Parts: sequence; structure tokens; C-alpha cells
Amino acid sequence: MATHVITGAGSGIGAAVARRLHARGDDLVLHARDAARAKELAARYEGARTLVGDLADPDRLSWAFSHQSLPDRVDSLLHIAGVVDLGPVGDLTPKTWRQQLNVNLIAPAELTRHFLPQLRAARGHVLFVNSGAGLTAHAQWGAYAASKHGLKALADSLRAEEHGNGVRVTSVYPGRTASPMQAKVHQQEGKEYDPARWIDPESVATTILMTLDLPRDAEVNDLTVRPGR
Repeated sequence: MATHVITGAGSGIGAAVARRLHARGDDLVLHARDAARAKELAARYEGARTLVGDLADPDRLSWAFSHQSLPDRVDSLLHIAGVVDLGPVGDLTPKTWRQQLNVNLIAPAELTRHFLPQLRAARGHVLFVNSGAGLTAHAQWGAYAASKHGLKALADSLRAEEHGNGVRVTSVYPGRTASPMQAKVHQQEGKEYDPARWIDPESVATTILMTLDLPRDAEVNDLTVRPGR
């Protein structure tokens, strides 16, 4: 039975991945931003453990984790949580930049640092759910795309550093996926949101599980998933 540490398990892609792994009997350690969210996740996934820490404040994650029990074994660390706030570069404030950089880039780096010893011991897997914006930046997407471009660099560097330790590293780049985040994006764009137009989170979860379950003789480095409609 594998142990997976998952961020973003409350909704969208993260929830789909957590459901699938829980259904097959794997051990889940679900990150939550606060105690109330942790209680909710623990009730939803019977037997799952929780880990509380605010990704928007990565400087305090070490302190938060020092007051909790971290898992002894980690077979995969799945970075799925993320935030988005659109706007032209000329209007974005430092607060908006910091929030997206903290949650989307610095917190994943800090979580990875904490769990690298367990991942090395298990010859585990670090998977970053990135975005199409991590490959191409468009107008209004400057801060979010910058955070996701940085996440690609983090994954590429980590892969080069940890390959010799047997740690696999994958970046998944989903296109627009039907999720609460996508609903927020449409609201910011002033567009009507129709989830039927976009990728089902379950489809992205299928690609993630395929990557995790790949035999040890192969590794998926980068995987792009686009809407099929």
C-alpha cells in the first residue's frame, strides 16, 4: 500500500485523484490550510491522515509541521493546489504577485524540501500539476504564468538533482479543466462558464494515476493534457 501526500484534495483535480487513490486502498496524507478544512477532509476520506499548513505563508510551514507528525514513508508527493488571479501587469500589486508565487511555487518547493528524505528512501515520485500557462503566457495571465513557469523550472531542476536517488519527477500541464478555479477564471474574464466545454477532472486524474503506476523502467517527465472537445 503506497502513501501519497496530496495538496488540493478538496476540489477539482485534487479531489478526483484523492478519490481514486482512496478507493483502491492507498494511504492518504491530505494537506489542509487550516484545522476546519482538515476535519472536513478526514471525514470525507475515511482513514486518511491530514497535515495542516497555509501554503500562502510558506515561511511558516516548517513551524506548522514541527507541531505535527509527518509520515515516515512517502511514495508520492502530489502538488495539486493552486490559486489564480488575472490582471494586466500594469495593474497587478505586489500582494497579488506574492500570493500566487507563494501558493503555486514557493510552497511546493518548501513541501518538497520537507519530504525529500522520505521520498529518497522510498524511491518515490514528485508530481507537479502545472498548467498550460506554465508553457505559454498570455495577456492578463502574467503573475499566474510566472508562478507556473517557475514551477516547471523547479521540477526540471529537482529531476536532474534526484534522478540518481531514484526519485521520479513529473510535470502535468492540463488545459482548461472543469473546476472551481476555472469558474473563477471565467468570472474574471467576464465570460459565461460552461463546464461541459472543458476537461473533466477525472480525465486528468486518469493521466496522473497512469504516471504514478508506470513501471520503474520508465518515467514521464512532462505530460500535456488538452481539452478533447
